[in-house]
Amino acid sequence: MALADVLREYGSPTYVYDVDATARDAEELRGGFGAQRHHVCYAVKANSAGPIVRALAAKGCGADVVSGPELLLALRCGIAPDDIVFSGIGKSNEELDLAIGRQILALQIESVEDVSRIAARAKALGKRARVSLRINPEIDPDELATHAHIATGHDEAKFGIARADLPDALAGVEGASPHVALVGLGAHVGSQFTRTDEYLASARILFDVAREVRPRFALQFVDTGGGFGIDYGGGCAVRPADFVRATCTLLRERGLDDLSLHVEPGRSLVAAHAVLLARVIQRKAPRGGARKWLVIDAGMNDLLRPALYQAKHRIEPLEAGEAGPRTEFRVVGPVCESSDDFGAHELPAASFEAVALLDAGAYGYTMASRYNGRALPAEVFLSGGRIVAALARQSAETWADERATVGEVSPRL
Repeated sequence: MALADVLREYGSPTYVYDVDATARDAEELRGGFGAQRHHVCYAVKANSAGPIVRALAAKGCGADVVSGPELLLALRCGIAPDDIVFSGIGKSNEELDLAIGRQILALQIESVEDVSRIAARAKALGKRARVSLRINPEIDPDELATHAHIATGHDEAKFGIARADLPDALAGVEGASPHVALVGLGAHVGSQFTRTDEYLASARILFDVAREVRPRFALQFVDTGGGFGIDYGGGCAVRPADFVRATCTLLRERGLDDLSLHVEPGRSLVAAHAVLLARVIQRKAPRGGARKWLVIDAGMNDLLRPALYQAKHRIEPLEAGEAGPRTEFRVVGPVCESSDDFGAHELPAASFEAVALLDAGAYGYTMASRYNGRALPAEVFLSGGRIVAALARQSAETWADERATVGEVSPRL
């Protein structure tokens, strides 16, 4: 389907997703496990759109969620509770009650303090909560080939249980055994890795801990997390299946292949299979200035990654061909912030009316906001060469009415 046709029908900015490609990538990833018992828990935070979650569920994927709303979404998209893990720090009592009440596969414990809180909530509900200890592998952040904001497996990160605290966490679980059952161990070292080195370094630490813990607990799985990278334009020599093949080999070497191997991919299943469409508002070429600006109608509120992580997304015009000279433009959006900047891009010197920001399927719409009163972008989902679902943008009038009437209705007591 021509993206220009989508733009004409739905306007801009609009995210366009290839649902079929995401499903194919899930199949490829699962094929990498071979005969190893496994579970793919899709990281819903990467892209929480119903058509995407349902397509992955149809390919046998479960879910990794980090909030109560994400848990409800996964359930409503047909993912069974036994296929869901709940990660993240700072889970509220309401979220713990929801997860325990639905009897999900595992609550990921990220601190010693989590143990007593989960045990107390399980006792109050008359349930036994299944839990997994998420270990912080404490790998030097200088050795992690990724951005500091998405490196999670070092001692300055808020995630996971420090290895020095593991004895206390394990003792706490043993003491709470009437209400808590330890079924797994996990680790997550970071995101957007374009080589397997860091991932396997974290897995080695996790597997060594699992070997020590097994005599005391009936473990069902080890969870090596996500973080599989994609090619944003700088290259990525490995595919997600390469990560799991290497991890399966390590699992066999450590004598743990009777356990189920869990992974939590997000970006690698969805990022490459969506674009963000935007119209060109104008060009700006200051007299005597060397820099040429291209102002588009998508901004940092639509795609936050460049402002947040200094990420760069390739940009291409929709209607201009490859022929003809190109020139460098600094592509920016309309948001009133200097950080609303998509970077420098070589684009056709000839005039064009619209662009596509590539590889926008992960952490795009899920991070979008209504800053400056701008509408959330529209979403269009393609399968079999046609539109199978769409979400229209909210009108400016609706937003203005909502904000203007705040306080006009008495608060609910």
